Amino acid sequence: MKAVKYLFALWAGVLVYASLSLLFGSVGLSAYRQLEVEQEKQEANIENLRLLNRELEDTVKSLLYDRDTLAVYAREQGYAGPGEQFIRIVGLGINHKTNNQVGQVLSAAAPQHTPDRNIRIIAFCTGISLLFSIALFDFLRFLREKA
Repeated sequence: MKAVKYLFALWAGVLVYASLSLLFGSVGLSAYRQLEVEQEKQEANIENLRLLNRELEDTVKSLLYDRDTLAVYAREQGYAGPGEQFIRIVGLGINHKTNNQVGQVLSAAAPQHTPDRNIRIIAFCTGISLLFSIALFDFLRFLREKA
């Protein structure tokens, strides 16, 4: 029966290791939740890029097939049509109106987790301290019975 008490200390160490790994380990629940948040960010970014792509495709189609849109865009870029003249004032800078938007590059962040080495150390210390406590109580009981 005494050996079962000491095996309990080993079992407690294994239980602590399994619990901490499940909650805070590299493939634990905390890391899994962080990856879900990263996935949501990436999906939102992809949707924004799709919207931007649609807008750019519409702009390209307008520039290819609508001469009035092409003329307005060319004037915004500083070009003149036949028979038109621009007066440029030096020193004020060129006021080009550009609508060039670029997408945002998001790189996924690695999930934060407790290193497995630290979890093992905590579990080992828990098992050893429980083993020491059980041995101490057995020793104190032995001294009481002897006295």
